[in-house]
Amino acid sequence: MGECVVRGKDKPLYAVREIKDLKDMLEQSVKIYGDKPAFYVKTEAGKDYKPISYKQFKQDVEALGTELMDLGLKGKRIAIIGENRYEWAVSYLAIVNGIGIVVPLDKDLPVHELENLLNVSEASGIFFSGKYEKDIINICKGLPQVKTLISMERNTGNKNIHCIYDLIDKGRKKTEAGDKRFINEPINAEEMSILLFTSGTTGLAKGVMLSQKNICTNLMAMCQMVYIDEKDIFLSVLPIHHTYECTCGFLAPIYRGCTIAYCEGLRHIVKNLKESKATMMLGVPLLFESMYKKIWQQAEKSGMASKLKFAIKINKFLNILGIDLSKKLFSKIHDNFGGHIRLFISGGAGIDPLVSKGFRELGIHMVQGYGLTECSPIAALNRDCYFKDDAAGLPLPGMEVKIHNPDADGIGEIICKGDNVMLGYYQNDAETRKVLKDGWFYTGDLGFIDKDGFVHITGRQKNVIVTKNGKNIFPEEVEAYLGRSKYIAESLVWGKYDEKSGETYVNAQIVPDFEAVTEVLGENYAEQDLYKLIQNEVREVNHKMPLYKRIADFTIRKEEFQKTTTRKIKRYMEKLQ
Repeated sequence: MGECVVRGKDKPLYAVREIKDLKDMLEQSVKIYGDKPAFYVKTEAGKDYKPISYKQFKQDVEALGTELMDLGLKGKRIAIIGENRYEWAVSYLAIVNGIGIVVPLDKDLPVHELENLLNVSEASGIFFSGKYEKDIINICKGLPQVKTLISMERNTGNKNIHCIYDLIDKGRKKTEAGDKRFINEPINAEEMSILLFTSGTTGLAKGVMLSQKNICTNLMAMCQMVYIDEKDIFLSVLPIHHTYECTCGFLAPIYRGCTIAYCEGLRHIVKNLKESKATMMLGVPLLFESMYKKIWQQAEKSGMASKLKFAIKINKFLNILGIDLSKKLFSKIHDNFGGHIRLFISGGAGIDPLVSKGFRELGIHMVQGYGLTECSPIAALNRDCYFKDDAAGLPLPGMEVKIHNPDADGIGEIICKGDNVMLGYYQNDAETRKVLKDGWFYTGDLGFIDKDGFVHITGRQKNVIVTKNGKNIFPEEVEAYLGRSKYIAESLVWGKYDEKSGETYVNAQIVPDFEAVTEVLGENYAEQDLYKLIQNEVREVNHKMPLYKRIADFTIRKEEFQKTTTRKIKRYMEKLQ
């Protein structure tokens, strides 16, 4: 079992303020945090972060919303395509706080997919970053329903494209002159306000319809589980169009009075952590596991691994005595993360428990949660004071989670019910009926609930490998073991049917960590030496597995797997190849 801090079991939930919709949330936050920075933004790449206050943010949202009304966009669907940036946040809240339905789209989608989703969503307007301008113009030639194009840049040379800052300036003049149409526009918190297309690792994207009640329910419940406040600074790294980053890395910090600093890109995480003095960061397992591996690779490279292990032992002993010297003992590691990080939160998939525990041993607290877009997104979350590293977490307050049709080991499909569960799939009643039954959402994830009430995920229903004698093998479990090898960057495990024996065997595709491989084999290693090295790692994993779970065969792959923008492998794409 993973580590469980039992002392937090009876700790009451954190107090949060009631919010009825996102407009109400922003108004309350501005009253409480007015002149405090809501955002740190960079107007030029590589320059210093500049603060934008809560008051300024609200004024920009209201000004933009007022001008959108005069552009004839009231009651329309409006898409947003772009990187994590301040203008994205302003556009999002301007749309949902009195204009229409926001459609956040994945900026990394191929052009033909963007065109399809814009068409399916019936978008009338699009906010976009400058780098996507040419693609958007070409796409819209075939989409006559798109009447309004708005660039998130300060200048645009195209007279058919509005500039967001021009709209804000025009709208501000109107609000200052007493125009309160947008400001006084009532919100129906129970109708569709957000249309999100799932990234999907198993097939075609589905449109998830969410209401503001869904989102606000999730915000209040999450913040009762994990404490954040106005002293916290979030570094926003994950794609903001995704509900995980949008709800947890954008809306939750605004709700709680935090500051959001936008990361300039994955290569700049360390630099941006230092510049922003970030205290918190959301990420996916692949990001945190890579960071943790690098700590140990660097320690081994510099001959400091044994000293680091000894320092961890000392720190554990001191922690028992109630003394925390982790920032001094591991000062170089903390400095690499900016020197202020207090909490990492992992989501999007299960993280290796050894990584969560490992970061905590180095003095950086870490917890994980479990969610789906259909749950706005969080369904279960480890508390910061009561957690298990091998568990997805405890059900959120106000949410029911149970196991449907459990087997002898208590494993079955995870189903949940609560006010954060979606309204349904857009224009897809058949798929909606498959997953929403009597108020329960059938997640398609398999797992169990332990005696302490923690939810554990064992894998996706669609991915399970079933052997000849009915044994279930979860590929994710085998992949997690492979991922612990310093010579393996990532892997994909599946079942391969053998016609002669009638048995299904475990197969794996493995992408080596070529940097680590080169360190041990040298620059000009032979392919057979690489194969032997990986073969030894597979054998090590097999020794830890029951016979029926062992990897029967593997292939080495040179390029990384195709992934969603939240860094999950697109299994269906890889299996087709």
